[in-house]
Amino acid sequence: MRDSEHGFERSSLHSIEHSIEHSIVRTSAFAPGSIGNVGPGLDVLGAAVTGAGDTVVAEWHDRPGVTILEAGAPDLPTDATRHTAGVAALAVLRAATSLGGQRAGRGIGLRVHKGLPLSAGQGGSAASAVAGAAAVNALLGSPLDIPALLLASLEGEEMAAGRHLDNIAPSLMGGVVLVRSLDPIDVVSLPVPPTLRLVLAHPDQRLRTADARSVLPAEVPRGTAVHQLAQVGAMVAALYSCDLALLGRALDDRIAEPARSALLPGFCEAKAAALDAGALGASISGSGPTAFALCDGDAVALRVAEAMARAYASQGVRALVRTARIDTDGTQVTCTRSEDA
Repeated sequence: MRDSEHGFERSSLHSIEHSIEHSIVRTSAFAPGSIGNVGPGLDVLGAAVTGAGDTVVAEWHDRPGVTILEAGAPDLPTDATRHTAGVAALAVLRAATSLGGQRAGRGIGLRVHKGLPLSAGQGGSAASAVAGAAAVNALLGSPLDIPALLLASLEGEEMAAGRHLDNIAPSLMGGVVLVRSLDPIDVVSLPVPPTLRLVLAHPDQRLRTADARSVLPAEVPRGTAVHQLAQVGAMVAALYSCDLALLGRALDDRIAEPARSALLPGFCEAKAAALDAGALGASISGSGPTAFALCDGDAVALRVAEAMARAYASQGVRALVRTARIDTDGTQVTCTRSEDA
């Protein structure tokens, strides 16, 4: 949770009061980036990542409904029905209206600030959807609870990247999350070992989620499916027991990673370099092109980051590499009230 600033009320999403506060005139929600499909956890395991994220500012607006005042990037639409933050915000408005939480005739304007790269496999579309939903919910006085916000955010994510929660849930809630069910929504927060560190390597490439999903096999052999199930179970056990060696062994994806590796120049070399430098394991972040590695401690993470950067460079691929931790805070909301404006 960030420190309070003059004129602002800052709180975690979990502590916002569920009452209508008409004195709120502006809200700002920061949603962290995330790693989806963590190893074998295709669509079911996700982790929030410290550092970059998306911010959405919501304020009252004369035009009814939701208006995108700033889209966040030139490539993103200004039509709220086509922008992930706008779609999620509209879903919150509909849900809040059904609860009597929306003032008749008042619209909402959104300003989106993208801290995450587009089509990078770092949960950018999910972060925009989550931040849009959380900002509008707070502006309305927080009538929606976590499951309802997940559902609203899912509408935005579904439009951009398909119907899955493995980026949305950790971005909203923080930590490492297991998605047990989409219908009904059922997500489980998992423990985070204290020395677990991440390395993210973002090559100079864009890869649309739709394109990355198009190469996934329609069917997999029974043995492969059983292997994936065993690895997801092992990862959950490793997180609960703080067994980082087991966590690394279980980071073994035999469905998505083999299919997508051909789309990602330099990935195989970067993964091999990460393992040689002491990483517990490495795989593709989300749909790619970002690669990630799990490490035990800061020193190993720095060594792995340098090795991955060199590996990409040896293949003629420019890559931005950084170290990070699991973000356990999730989405953070700031409210500006009329007396402070």
